[in-house]
Amino acid sequence: MTDPVITPLLAIETSCDETSAAVIGPDGAVLSCVVRSQVEDHQEFGGVVPELASRRHIEWIDAVVSEALSRAEVTLDDIAGLAVTRGPGLVGCLLVGLAWAQGVAVARRLPLLGVNHLEGHLLASFVGMPAPPFPFLALTVSGGHTSLVLCREVGEYEVLGSTLDDAAGEAFDKSARLLGLPYPGGIQIDRLSQTGRNDAVDLPRGMKKKPGYDFSFSGLKTAVWNHISAEGAPEGQALNDFCASLQEAIVDALLTKTRKAARELGITRVVVTGGVAANSRLRSAFAEAAEAEGWELHRPEMRFCTDNAGMIGYAGYLRMARGERSPLDVDVAPGLALGSRA
Repeated sequence: MTDPVITPLLAIETSCDETSAAVIGPDGAVLSCVVRSQVEDHQEFGGVVPELASRRHIEWIDAVVSEALSRAEVTLDDIAGLAVTRGPGLVGCLLVGLAWAQGVAVARRLPLLGVNHLEGHLLASFVGMPAPPFPFLALTVSGGHTSLVLCREVGEYEVLGSTLDDAAGEAFDKSARLLGLPYPGGIQIDRLSQTGRNDAVDLPRGMKKKPGYDFSFSGLKTAVWNHISAEGAPEGQALNDFCASLQEAIVDALLTKTRKAARELGITRVVVTGGVAANSRLRSAFAEAAEAEGWELHRPEMRFCTDNAGMIGYAGYLRMARGERSPLDVDVAPGLALGSRA
């Protein structure tokens, strides 16, 4: 792929509670990526408050963009195009980023591209490469999304399975709240699991024996609630054991469906991406499976696992290289889908 004259490309991501900006250079290289997290703002509420998140984006976006430009050693005058998340996500948050990018694009007569947030995650493992090595099977796991996707080419995605209820990251966070752990709960469960037994508590694996590639985590959440209601919230070593067992149940369900899809479709290149891809047990379990199954396993750098503008910019770079552009009046799409459903 030759580099079209669309670099430096400025990318914006504001789909949830991270305000992020990145500058993309030739061949999709990330020249800078700045992420300002709102975790501390939402901790007292135990989760993301949409109105508060959008207000923080308004307050921070100028400073975050300025820092990204400075780190890349460019100015806004050097930017040749803009890529911005248009969905899925929280509508108020998406509007902040898109409106900011539209304003710059109109004022400076620059090309603009609205990017699917999920496509950014799918391609995050290959940030900085001239082109991803297709085809591959991607497991996307985050607080809002859990899906298995067959990726044939940029823009050619077939959703093989997705969660029927809670996402994996949501199961982590909601279970953590039931256990009395602070937000964000997934990180707390991962930390406590390091010194726990993952077979201490028998917890369900939703959809494990069902045909197809869909996931379900609501039954696991109910099992956590029932256990705590019957025996009380675990403490000390019992809490560590419970967290390890819970984490193992989630990871096992994810790995089982991924292994099934890879075998049945004859796919040997597997990508694990999304915020939950930073989980230590998920990473080790998939590494073990890759060795056993002969997979070529790809995972994003840790900084590109959670929401960030680097992955949005890379996805935008690949699509703009194909000549794609969005109209300047493009609107946000909070429920934006990815590809077709198998």
